[in-house]
Amino acid sequence: MLKRIERNRIVPIVVLNDAEDAAPVAEALLAAGLDVMEIPLRTPEALTAIRRIAAGYPEILLGAGTLLDPEQVELARDAGAVFGLAPGLNPRVVEAAAKCDMLFAPGVMTPSEVEQAWALGCRLLKFFPAQPAGGIAMLKALAGPYAHLGLRFIPTGGISPENIGDYLQVPLVAAIGGSWMVDKALVAAGRWDEITRLTREALAAAAKK
Repeated sequence: MLKRIERNRIVPIVVLNDAEDAAPVAEALLAAGLDVMEIPLRTPEALTAIRRIAAGYPEILLGAGTLLDPEQVELARDAGAVFGLAPGLNPRVVEAAAKCDMLFAPGVMTPSEVEQAWALGCRLLKFFPAQPAGGIAMLKALAGPYAHLGLRFIPTGGISPENIGDYLQVPLVAAIGGSWMVDKALVAAGRWDEITRLTREALAAAAKK
């Protein structure tokens, strides 16, 4: 699963207010050649959207984001998500993910949080919020004491077409999390072709690094 994330190098963060948009978004991403996505549990429709994509598009590596408590982990897993992410580090959420055998990336932004995540058995970490937390310079600083542990990071928060390449050049980075190619306005307007175009451009930029 981690190898698939590393191969794609991009995890699009798809916020869905209407579960009816789940299928066309999935098809737009697949048309661009991207078979991984994250649906954060920030809307009432998120779990329904996860169920629909899990059932209709099993070729997609489907993640659930913004998992803030153990119950959400179980609900996301039951809906069909196979990996999870969170903006912060909550030991109870990490434990719940481990119990249901879900690959889980807790959010970290300091050395202490990295060490706590390591102690809890996490090897894939979400660096969030990436840009406000120091961006590429901070990731490179973290590489000094922690690169030998084999940790991998998904920086999220402030990633854009302008800096995606710089982030992907950092050896610790497995993939970036971003939403510009699946912006809520594009989804609401049903601009599936534009989502495909932007995703193709992002993948092309990632492939150069």
